[in-house]
Formats: sequence, C-alpha cells, structure tokens
Amino acid sequence: MSELSAVYLPEATIGRLLGSWQPDVPALLLVAVLGGLYGWGVVRVRRRGGAWPPARLAAFVLLGLGTIAVATMSGLAVYDRELFWPAAVQNVGLDLLAPLGLALGDPLRLAVEALPEGGAHRLRRALTGRLVRLLTFPLVSTALVLATELTLYFTPYFATALRVGWLHELMYLHLLAAGCLFVLPVLSREQALPAWCTHPVRAALVFLDGVVDAVPGLVVMTHGTLIAGAWYLHHAPPWSPDVLHDQQLGGGAMLGIAELVSVPFLLVVLAQWVRAERARTAVLDRCLDSELVPTATAEGPAELVRPWWETEAGEVAERMRRQGRGD
Repeated sequence: MSELSAVYLPEATIGRLLGSWQPDVPALLLVAVLGGLYGWGVVRVRRRGGAWPPARLAAFVLLGLGTIAVATMSGLAVYDRELFWPAAVQNVGLDLLAPLGLALGDPLRLAVEALPEGGAHRLRRALTGRLVRLLTFPLVSTALVLATELTLYFTPYFATALRVGWLHELMYLHLLAAGCLFVLPVLSREQALPAWCTHPVRAALVFLDGVVDAVPGLVVMTHGTLIAGAWYLHHAPPWSPDVLHDQQLGGGAMLGIAELVSVPFLLVVLAQWVRAERARTAVLDRCLDSELVPTATAEGPAELVRPWWETEAGEVAERMRRQGRGD
C-alpha cells in the first residue's frame, strides 16, 4: 500500500481537483505576456482620453486567461496523465472556451486603438494579408479546429505528447491557436472577415461551428478503440474507472462543453447583430432628417395635411364640408 501511495495520485475527488495545482512555466509566461500586452493597451487607450469597457477586460482576463491557467495548472493538469477525462476537458477548454474569452475582450480592436497610427496601419494590413485571410476564412478555420481535434486523438500525437514534455506544451498552444483563428475574427469589431460575412452569415457560421464542434466528442465517446490506450492502461491508478469508461466520460465532457460554449457564442453574435441594426437605423434616421430640413427651409413652412373631404369632390365630401361649416 505504501508503494502504491508513492506511485499513484490519491483519488480524484472534487475537493482534490479544486485544490491541486502545479506550476507550468510556459503557460505562466504565455498568460503573463498576453495579460501584460492587454493591460498596456487598456492603459494606452485611457491615457489618450478613450474608454475601454470593463466587461471586455473582465472577459479577457477571467474567461480567457483564467481558462488557460485552469487548463494547464489546475487539478486537470495534475491528473491528465493518469486519467483521460481531465486531459479531454483541458483540451476542449483550450480549443473552445479560452478563445471565446479572449475574443470577447476584442484584442484586435484594442491593439488598433492603442498602437500609433503607423503600427495600427501595419496591423490592419497584416489582418487583410492573404495568409491570414486564408486561415481565418470561416469554413477553413472551422475545418482546422475539427482537424486539430481529430488529429490529436486518432494519430500518435496525443499519446506522444503524454510522454514528451515540450510536445505537450506545443499541443496546448496548437489547440489555443486553432480555436482563436475562428473566434477572434467573428467577434472582433475590426473588419477581419470578408465583406459578405454580415451578421446573419456570422450567426449561421457560428451555428454550423457548434454542430461541427460536437463531432470530436461524439467520436471519442463512441469509439471502441482506446485512445492512448497503452499509456493509460499502464498509468491507470487502482481507484480509477475502467479505461474505456474513462474515455467515454472524456468524450461526454467534450460534447457537453462544446455545446455549452456554442450557446453564448451564438447569443453574442446575435446581440452584435441587433446593435448593428440599431446603429444602422439611427444613421438612416439622421440622413433622412438632414435631407428634410433644407427642403423645409427652401420652400417655406410645411403645409398642414388637410382632411380628405376638403380636397376631394363628391356628394359625401360636399356633405361633410357643409356639416363642418354649420358646426
């Protein structure tokens, strides 16, 4: 028993998952760099007299950077080499949840507003470059996310990453980058997508992406062959469930998180659509008002609208006019 306790981690209870943490230096550096750059941008915008919504800052830090930290350093990272389901939650969090939080912070618009004019121009030119346009093209980026997940689990990629530390860190970055390629351009206020990607089109693409994101979880959950089976059969602790059942739990968690993320993602796009329509209506109203004012001043005061019986001929109209004069 003493030998087993020295080799295996204690049972993964909710308390241990919440209370177990381990440092991950590359992930800490990434969180520090992203957080530092974002904070510098917010300070820069405010010093110029502008404003940056606190909600965007909170989404970037708490949901975006927070998910990265939890996925790479919490109890999920502590147990990911002994159980499959914590690794699956890690990966789907980095692939779907963390990019959503980062995108809600709109770092692309923040960078454009914070950088000097020359730097902002170069950034916009880079965003419209051929390679970036290709990688962020909605159907291409959706296919990249799906290909990343399927390649991860159905090639030696994941099993090798469990053994090789630097590849494991590269896998984290790969998942995060693949998710950001789709989410960042869709939610950014910068024009990072083709002109035909209007808000209705974006809503349809997000709905399609939610359907596609469910595929890896379904495949993993129903796949009869063990994923990284040699590793998990060798490292499974005595208290763990059956390895195949563990894989099914991981697939179910992937499916559930993917669907939970797709709902707020779609709601955010719909909210942007409503705001865009309101802004467009306000602009049209101002244009109409500006066109009506010169006409009124050039032609004199507008004539009051007269009732139909005063302008039309006929027996009924004549009767109404006589009645009006009598009154």
